[in-house]
Amino acid sequence: MRLLLVEDDPLLGDGIKTALQREGYVVEWFDNGTDAMAAVRCEAFSVAVLDLGLPDVDGMTVLRHLRRHSDLPVLILTARDDVDDRIAGLDGGADDYVLKPFDLKELLARLRVVMRRAEGRASQVLEIGPLRIDEARHQASWRGEPVALARREYALLLELARHPDKVMTRPRLESLLYGWDEEVASNAVEVHIHHLRKKLDKALIVTVRGIGYRLDSRLQ
Repeated sequence: MRLLLVEDDPLLGDGIKTALQREGYVVEWFDNGTDAMAAVRCEAFSVAVLDLGLPDVDGMTVLRHLRRHSDLPVLILTARDDVDDRIAGLDGGADDYVLKPFDLKELLARLRVVMRRAEGRASQVLEIGPLRIDEARHQASWRGEPVALARREYALLLELARHPDKVMTRPRLESLLYGWDEEVASNAVEVHIHHLRKKLDKALIVTVRGIGYRLDSRLQ
C-alpha cells in the first residue's frame, strides 16, 4: 500500500521510511507540507503519517487540506503533547495521534488499526473463503497451510483481499507496489499475479481483460 509520510526531521523521516518499507509499505516521504498537499491532489494514497511541526505550513493546515481533498486515513505524529493540541488534531479530522518519542511497533500497530477502521472492520485477520491473512504477523495461509510469499506478492495479495470482488486496475496496483523512484517493468504486476496463482489457486485471482484483476471471494 502507498503511504504518505510528512516529516521534516531527516534522520527520523529516513528511519520511519526504512522501517515502513520493511513492513511492505510503499512510502512517499516529504519534508514539507506544500509538496505533500500537492502530492495528494495528483496521487492516491492508502494512509498518511503527518508531523505537525513543519517548516513551511503548519501540520494542521495540511490536515485540513487532506480532509478537503480526500478521505485518506491520517495518523498524526508529533512532539506536541498538550491536550488541547491533541484534541484539535482529532477534531480536525485525524484518525489517531502518536507522540514523539515513540516505539516503532506501536506506530505500526496504530497504522493497522487506522486502516482497519477506515475499511469498517475490527479484526487484524482477513478471511476470504480458504484464504487467511494475518496482517500483524505478515502471514498468509491457504486452506490452513502457510504460504511463503515475497514482499510484493504479499502486498499485492493483501490489496486485492482488502477489496474482494472489486476490479483493481494494473496502474493502480503498480502505484501501490512501487515508489515514484523505482523502475517498474511493463509486466511486473502480471509476474506477481502468476506467482500468487501458483502458490494459492489459479482461480482465486481473476483477470478482467483490458482493465485489471479482482480477487474472487466465492472460491471455496
